[in-house]
Amino acid sequence: MGNKNNNRYFDLSILLMKGGLDVRQAAESDPSLTIEKYFEMLAEFTDMAPDVLASLKKFAEINEDTRDWRTIEATISLLNQLKSNKYLPDLYAISNARGKGDARLAAFHAKTMMDDFNGFYLQIMSAKTDALPYGAPDEQASLKKLIKFLDDDEAGRKMMVLAVDDSPAILTAVETVLNKTYNVFKLPKPEMLESVLAQVTPELFLLDYRMPGLSGFDLIPIIRSFEEHKDTPVIFLTSEGTMDHVSAAIALGARDFIVKPFQADVLREKVAKHIVRKKKF
Repeated sequence: MGNKNNNRYFDLSILLMKGGLDVRQAAESDPSLTIEKYFEMLAEFTDMAPDVLASLKKFAEINEDTRDWRTIEATISLLNQLKSNKYLPDLYAISNARGKGDARLAAFHAKTMMDDFNGFYLQIMSAKTDALPYGAPDEQASLKKLIKFLDDDEAGRKMMVLAVDDSPAILTAVETVLNKTYNVFKLPKPEMLESVLAQVTPELFLLDYRMPGLSGFDLIPIIRSFEEHKDTPVIFLTSEGTMDHVSAAIALGARDFIVKPFQADVLREKVAKHIVRKKKF
């Protein structure tokens, strides 16, 4: 890498997913922009960001000096190159206010963006990695080519089904039926669901209706408490397929139910009907 102070790569799939940088716009607006050059700019930003935060704090305290002014101007230039428009209005406002001698207005905008800007910086830092994704284009390839590689890789990814059932036999049967098409995550302990969802992002849930401790009904509020799972499809597995149970399941936000013991074709058909690919980035 060209930046001698920071020779690490960045995981663009993380940055594309979390937002804040319009990586696609950067790639489209400059077809000659290489992976190396873009990563150099990201490394320059991570080197500069602590100084930016220090300058914002001084502007907020009406205690800035010439160096802080230059830091803001340099940040505006770099964020323009990175196609990150999120902070430009406040940075321009600080610059204009300072130029007009209005320290209080500059302080207002500095306070407005400080915490959020720090979060943005930490997101980029969290995306640092030691290498490009396996099989990705080399550093001299265009940024656009790397984004296409990531998109193609995502399109070929198996969608995830998370099955929760206290019966190992049922979980094995679900995996046997679905694993050629989907990535099946088996969870025999419903009380572990919340901690599991902090690590994985399924695209459909299969929940046993009746389990010791937490029932499938009890798990619905846990699932919906995650923003990314407000609308993720839920199918109940139940040995009690009465209309009352069906109505209760639908009222709680389930899309469908499957009566146990289930037929393989019924399981495949209902999962295929309801599952929706979550766009990762």
